[in-house]
Amino acid sequence: MNKIKTTINKFAPPDNWKVPVLITLGILTGLGFLTFHIANGTSYMSDKPETCINCHVMFPQYASWQHSSHARVATCNDCHVPQDNFIRKYMFKATDGLRHSTMFTFRLEPQVIKIKDAGRDVVQENCERCHQGLLGYMHSAQRNKAYLVSENKDVCWSCHQEVPHGTVSSLSSFPNARVPGLSPVVPEWLNKALIKESDNSK
Repeated sequence: MNKIKTTINKFAPPDNWKVPVLITLGILTGLGFLTFHIANGTSYMSDKPETCINCHVMFPQYASWQHSSHARVATCNDCHVPQDNFIRKYMFKATDGLRHSTMFTFRLEPQVIKIKDAGRDVVQENCERCHQGLLGYMHSAQRNKAYLVSENKDVCWSCHQEVPHGTVSSLSSFPNARVPGLSPVVPEWLNKALIKESDNSK
């Protein structure tokens, strides 16, 4: 018990600093929760496709998926996230999500979004997972396999280029994409107060 008390005392601020430290920690905790709320943080734990349009740069991908045959059978995560085990799935979501949010926050996203190597491998894994019956038929002839390798057709979309996002995927290719609206992040009571204040100042 004494060891625990000694360890806590080592990290505790001096008495005259306790109040400022507690206030600072409270402010930082509040800002953390606010940021998590504004970023719609809980949505990233789910498999809902609407999560992907928290960032407007994914509108073309969402719209093209929504109008594809895959929309009836697969979500974004079914294709773009590993499905072999829980730990790998959430590790991939965390690292990929951190990269996406960094790119979006600092406005580093390119006009045309291209899949990275890690994502490419995962999508190929998931194509094979869902369509393994067809792959067995395709690869049954060794000649077919050799042909695919010789033509550098090492991933499914080498041939199936329009599945499921079409051939054009730039931000300007879907200028009027109809996607679900994002829920407002400002509480309704605060929004009303701001509108009232704005009207009074005119």
